[in-house]
Amino acid sequence: MNTLLICLFVAMLLPYLAKGPVAWAMAKAGGYDNNHPRAQQAQLTGFGARALAGHQNAFESLLVFGLAVLVVIATGKVNPTTEWLAITHVAARFVYHILYLANKGTLRSLSWFVAIFSAFGIFFQAF
Repeated sequence: MNTLLICLFVAMLLPYLAKGPVAWAMAKAGGYDNNHPRAQQAQLTGFGARALAGHQNAFESLLVFGLAVLVVIATGKVNPTTEWLAITHVAARFVYHILYLANKGTLRSLSWFVAIFSAFGIFFQAF
């Protein structure tokens, strides 16, 4: 279970780590507007827009992964497969964000599928 909790913690950190490139892009776009950050983020293009989309997607992914991990823990079905799937999910999400920033859409989508199917795989271990 420790592996699942560590993976969940790392997954919780990923959206906040993904904020770094967004803040950098905002700073390059005339300085970080802390009074109206969402308005400034909506105007980002290129790298900045991709960084923002990756940041937002990290939160979306966390919901699915987090629920899957909590369900498998609550049902007492933690096993080596769930741990392997959790590690796979976190690694795929990290790669996903790097590929998003690098503008590699096809590979990014492949990484997304690996991550989401890993999360679903964790959930289905609860049955």
